Amino acid sequence: MARIAFGRFDDSFSLGSFKAYLAEFISTLLFVFAGVGSAIAYNKLTSDAALDPTGLVAVAICHGFALFVAVSVGANISGGHVNPAVTFGLALGGQITILTGIFYWIAQLVGSIAACFLLKFVTAGLAIPVHGVAAGVGAIEGVVMEIIITFGLVYTVYATAADPKKGSLGTIAPIAIGFIVGANILVAGPFSGGSMNPARSFGPAVVSGDFSGNWIYWVGPLVGGGIAGLVYGNVFIHSDHSPLSNDY
Repeated sequence: MARIAFGRFDDSFSLGSFKAYLAEFISTLLFVFAGVGSAIAYNKLTSDAALDPTGLVAVAICHGFALFVAVSVGANISGGHVNPAVTFGLALGGQITILTGIFYWIAQLVGSIAACFLLKFVTAGLAIPVHGVAAGVGAIEGVVMEIIITFGLVYTVYATAADPKKGSLGTIAPIAIGFIVGANILVAGPFSGGSMNPARSFGPAVVSGDFSGNWIYWVGPLVGGGIAGLVYGNVFIHSDHSPLSNDY
């Protein structure tokens, strides 16, 4: 069974750990800036992007590309989590300590907020779009959708990046992770919004001041990511694989 470790303060406050936190901040900032920015740009170019299939495809592709880059640039420093749900799933699977994971969360949330404030400034005050369930979709349906798609994301992270048996798959991990996010947005975007990432939803909520339904994008992704971590960490990864503090 995967060993969940709290961690030691000296490890979490080491120079290497602070570099990892900075890497998570930068990677999340880059991802959210591009992802939220793509939605702002499309809203500016069209009158009804929310109901336009072309807009959904454009936003999905942008998120997939942005996440591929964000994971790639952070992979060798922090592991390139870019997502509290990924960090949570890796902690439950014994791949990162709880204490270090908390500092990852802080870095990711601050990175997302900074990205949204920057977008607000460079777009001359245009509205920052927030995640929300579509008309006719209830909160429970939104949570279940987010659980399913985040499970797929974190399961992909484990299979391609965290599993010590991954072999050559490790070289294409950022591509696979970006692809599953893009695909999941195409599926879930018209229903739950397709977040999979509490930080991605939290930053826009903070800057816009609109927290209505934001809990959906915490509960769903954390439950989905946690289930994926427990399943993959306990079923597919050998129990003698020791947890890591700053990497997959």
